[in-house]
Amino acid sequence: MRTDITVIGGGTAGLVAAIACAEAGAAVTLHEAHGSLGGRGRATAAPYVAHEGPHVFYCDGPHWTWLAERGLTGRPVRPSARDLLRVSFVRDGRRTLRPPAGFLRMITVGRSRTAPVDEDFHGWAARHFGEEAARAAAHAIAVVTYDADTGRLSAAFVWELVRRVFAPGVPTVRWVAGGWQAVVDRLAARARQLGVRIELSSRIAALPDSPTIVATELPAARALLGDASLRWESGHCVLLDLAVPRGARDRFLAFDLDAGGFHESYSMQDPAIAPPGMSLFQLDMPVRGGERPADARQRLERFAELTVPGWHDRAVWRRKGTARGRTGALDLPGLTWRDRPAIGRGDGVFLAGDMVAAPGMRGEIAINSAVRAAAGAVRAAGVTGRGTVGAA
Repeated sequence: MRTDITVIGGGTAGLVAAIACAEAGAAVTLHEAHGSLGGRGRATAAPYVAHEGPHVFYCDGPHWTWLAERGLTGRPVRPSARDLLRVSFVRDGRRTLRPPAGFLRMITVGRSRTAPVDEDFHGWAARHFGEEAARAAAHAIAVVTYDADTGRLSAAFVWELVRRVFAPGVPTVRWVAGGWQAVVDRLAARARQLGVRIELSSRIAALPDSPTIVATELPAARALLGDASLRWESGHCVLLDLAVPRGARDRFLAFDLDAGGFHESYSMQDPAIAPPGMSLFQLDMPVRGGERPADARQRLERFAELTVPGWHDRAVWRRKGTARGRTGALDLPGLTWRDRPAIGRGDGVFLAGDMVAAPGMRGEIAINSAVRAAAGAVRAAGVTGRGTVGAA
């Protein structure tokens, strides 16, 4: 069977790349080393459908447009008005409904400011909004960075995330029924519909002769390509998924302004992913430099007591996890997304994933880089078929 383009990796990036290539008329073979597709977009099996990675989208970027144009976003869901009000912050070890006043000023009247690339976020934010606001913002946005010292990162990088996540007015966050797993399933179905040959449990040890998109984590790409330069800064955190009987004091969202922890319900916006009467949550806590993950987990469990009171005795299902070096790209001062490992590697080889040279956060980077990689691979393969690769 003819193969114009080979895709290595069946996560979100690999599936998007395969679809984009096939839409342009290429014959595509996708190899996935595991027995199932999805990568970090996978979720656990019912009755508690907990996600391996992110479970929301933001609709203000090209990644969303690409998905929406193909009908791949699925049905949107949202929490009830009552649950949506269950948002709190943790300050000085206590739960509160309000963040520091300086943080509120930052995300309202101060959001028109422009942050520099070559300065760290804490220094820049403290100068403009005060020390307390700078620390609070860095810890609040750790939900995106998974980094215990987000203040050390590029001010421009962090400030863009803060403005997107905490934007006043019409929010751009989107929850879709079934989360990323449902999107992965639709991506896989679309790929197969277009004729993409998907080989599961297929580990590739050497690059094939055809133009190739490597859509794996950077360490795997580094080994496959023999390229030691394929490295980038990423986060380190511990995770906890919990299922408990629904309780009146449980929170929908909680931002830990002391240490960067984050808490969110899966089920208040999507009740179908847990049995009736049950609530499903995921919490994460960044691991500090030099800290043992076990100590970070203790801090996470104390945080959980504030957001899901009595969870130790109430939990009917739980799952622990650790994520290191697989939480998306982080830009240090002086660096931007353009400085990350380039998508085009030469000789018909292209990279896609959440830590390469494309804009966005985490899964957005994966989608945007996959579409760009597909455009390069189609050109390299000399495919003249149904059309061009759609933009992202």
